[in-house]
Amino acid sequence: MLGGKGANLCEMTQIGLNVPPGFVITTATCLTYLADSKRELPDGALAEVHAEMAEVERASGKRFGDAQNPLLVSVRSGSAMSMPGMMDTILNLGLNSQTLQGMIKQTGNERFCYDAYRRFIQLFGKVALGVPDEKFDAHFEEVKHRAGVKVDIGLSAADLKDISDRFLLVVKEHTGRPFPEDVYEQLEIAIKAVFNSWMGKRAVDYRREFNITPDMANGTAVNVVAMVFGNMGNDSATGVGFTRDPGTGENVMFGEYLTNAQGEDVVAGIRTPKPVHMLAEEMPEMYRQLEDLRNKLESHYKEVQDFEYTIEKQILYCLQTRNGKMNAAAMVRTSVEMVGEGLIDKEQALLRIKPDMLEQLLYPRLDPNHKKTPLAQGLPASPGAASGHCVFDADRAELLGRGGQKVILVREETKPEDIHGFFASQGILTSRGGKTSHAAVVARGMGKPCVAGAEGISVDVKLRQAVIGEKILHEGDYITIDGGTGLVYQGEIPTVEPTFSKELETLLHWADEVARLQVMANADTPDAALKAVEYGAMGIGLCRTERMFNASERLPIVIDMILANNTEDRKKALERLLPIQREDFKQIFKVMSPRPVTIRLLDPPIHEFLPSEEELRDELEHLTQLRTTVLGVNNLFSSLRLLEANPEIAAVSPTPFNMEGSDLVNQAIQKKERMLKKVKELYEVNPMLGHRGVRLGLTYPEIYRMQIQAILEAEAECRQEGIEVNPEIMVPQVCTAEELQQVKAHVDYLQQEIEKGETSS
Repeated sequence: MLGGKGANLCEMTQIGLNVPPGFVITTATCLTYLADSKRELPDGALAEVHAEMAEVERASGKRFGDAQNPLLVSVRSGSAMSMPGMMDTILNLGLNSQTLQGMIKQTGNERFCYDAYRRFIQLFGKVALGVPDEKFDAHFEEVKHRAGVKVDIGLSAADLKDISDRFLLVVKEHTGRPFPEDVYEQLEIAIKAVFNSWMGKRAVDYRREFNITPDMANGTAVNVVAMVFGNMGNDSATGVGFTRDPGTGENVMFGEYLTNAQGEDVVAGIRTPKPVHMLAEEMPEMYRQLEDLRNKLESHYKEVQDFEYTIEKQILYCLQTRNGKMNAAAMVRTSVEMVGEGLIDKEQALLRIKPDMLEQLLYPRLDPNHKKTPLAQGLPASPGAASGHCVFDADRAELLGRGGQKVILVREETKPEDIHGFFASQGILTSRGGKTSHAAVVARGMGKPCVAGAEGISVDVKLRQAVIGEKILHEGDYITIDGGTGLVYQGEIPTVEPTFSKELETLLHWADEVARLQVMANADTPDAALKAVEYGAMGIGLCRTERMFNASERLPIVIDMILANNTEDRKKALERLLPIQREDFKQIFKVMSPRPVTIRLLDPPIHEFLPSEEELRDELEHLTQLRTTVLGVNNLFSSLRLLEANPEIAAVSPTPFNMEGSDLVNQAIQKKERMLKKVKELYEVNPMLGHRGVRLGLTYPEIYRMQIQAILEAEAECRQEGIEVNPEIMVPQVCTAEELQQVKAHVDYLQQEIEKGETSS
């Protein structure tokens, strides 16, 4: 009913803080007004406004519209949910030709008064009367040019008086009526304007974007509050403050102030503010009262507050307070420390922090002080930030990455066979795909930043370049991606590495104490398992064994297994994979001990380990051309007997173009042709539901038998070393009990083999 701003103003008044007097017109009045086709205020509303204004006059000792001791007010919006800048506000309302002169006599500052007057005319004219800003701006710029100044602070009182007179004419020319002198007429028009701004395009778009429904916030309140001024001399000041440092969370008052200034001077950068601790030297009593205000705000709201204040002639007023916006590190620290101070309990400490905010602490992030403009934007698929050289294929990414270079893998989309490029890259950028694409899922599992679906980027892998509008990124160019925002930048932007503070460890410990749900990790390597333990995982809920197959030194063995024409050849390849898998599992078990580890047997269809048909055809075409070149050169050298006639060539290269090179090319062609044939054989219309998972394990039982043996042997070796392990085996894609029974038979078979002493453990 009161809106966030109005509710806080009322609450601050009730707890005894010195708030300028005022009143709130409720959201219900707004809705009634908006429902009226004539757009008139409800019956009796204006009478109530007059009555409440009399109370404000009594409390302030000033009179609204009085020529000797004028009361000015602000008319501000405020809905139930914060919508910063989306609705309208009017300041200094109550100024007219008579009250202006009274202000000049009161303050003795003609320049200030005319500056406030011209601001009021322009703001009221724009918000309440619909006068376009540019009509005012043209006159403003003309006077500045005449005065020889670039910014308004250089204008004199006479200049500002001239501007005020010009602005009054602009209003009359645009509306056909003179600027309203009656202060109650000004107030009525202003109230209607603020109500109307609830349905303004800005506000409507904002509510739609952030899914603010009528149940959450419906209509805006109007806050009519007496103006107080911090620019009435050196015994006046204005400032903004936080009850704690919003950057670090340290329990010290944080903020800035200016003496003899208006509030907007602090935030507009017209003058350089002073740190709040200097107020203790300039106005010791005011600083003491400010500390008292800070303590009262926190003890009442049980939350870090962002507040605004004004000191008018040695009287401190609190103008506004709201929950302070802080970064994740500050939120964590304040949560823990406020529990220690007895302000909140552990449950409140946990509930005040949004989980997605904690992601800031888990990934590198860009230096917040950078000034670069983004080249493109995609989907923020995996948090974190990284910089590196553009690389357009996984093999080259691995080569350069292992050589110590930082690379960003740039692809139209990624496939499982790109996994080795993922390992070597700092981050991944794709022009297609979404937050559940392969690139996104894998990158999140690895903790690497990823920007997916950057449709403004056209990736040409063959030319090794990416086109962004008129900009071309060539392979090797440096780029930076921000997986938290989806932004892509040219060049390198420094990143800030994540760290776990003592406060975060404490907070996560409190979370574990009350958690009813255990959080497991997705981890496929010992390094990933170690990171999971550091982050507090209760075990591994999914270890994907196919990730282990994708490693560059293992993929050729897997391909040999796939291309095998008989069981014996397939077993030979699997025997080479067995010790590798066993060692992988053993190291993961050791890291996670005694936590449970769920290992999923091979799930994807085996064609995913092979290149695509298109890639194989391109490679075969290239190899065929190479074979033709080699044979042609051999024939040329043979016919001319060049080697015999030119021994110096033979000295440099004894077998420069012999048939050995041709044989190697032929062997490569034969293998690629076998792979192409296998890809065609394995083609499926819907591989997601086809020959994969347990169905693959039944067709080629030796694959699952090898994996189960590796798991059990790794467990046995760990137990022999006194390491407690709790492995679990997941059989993917099971549809019937019979499928599971057949896989379980492998365990029974291995048990029999162990009893015969025929296995390695």
